[in-house]
Amino acid sequence: MHRSKKILFVSHCVLNQNSVVKPLARAKGAYRDIVSTIMENGIGVHQLPCPEFKQLGLNREPMSKVQYSTTEYRALCHICAVETVEIIKHYKSEGYKIMGIIGIEQSPTCSISGEQGIFMEELFEELKTHGIELSTIDVPTIYQDKKDNNGFIKELEKMIIQY
Repeated sequence: MHRSKKILFVSHCVLNQNSVVKPLARAKGAYRDIVSTIMENGIGVHQLPCPEFKQLGLNREPMSKVQYSTTEYRALCHICAVETVEIIKHYKSEGYKIMGIIGIEQSPTCSISGEQGIFMEELFEELKTHGIELSTIDVPTIYQDKKDNNGFIKELEKMIIQY
């Protein structure tokens, strides 16, 4: 079987809700509808690192962007961003299409639209430095696994079908 050479970069918790701050988990494991849609379209998945988990572990309290906005945390996010861009560049150099990035709406770390999270600020600054532009979408705050997610799934399909 051959490779599709299509990759989608996804926020860590899209594939692992067990890593989310306890009261905010919205699925038992991965977001089933999102993962199914990606798989049905023959797209590979690259899971982004979770700086929150890396710095504070599993038993962390919910925090705001202001609370996360420390020199130490931003430096960690910058390191993660540099590593991610190197991976993207490697895929691109081998002829892969980067389909985009899935973020998490209103996340202090991984929000893309509206007020960007700290990791996404660092990631998009690093992407800009290397002249890389990618499609993006945020999983909405109202998304719940096994619920009516047709609106979001249609937006995701629109983003990935453009390639």
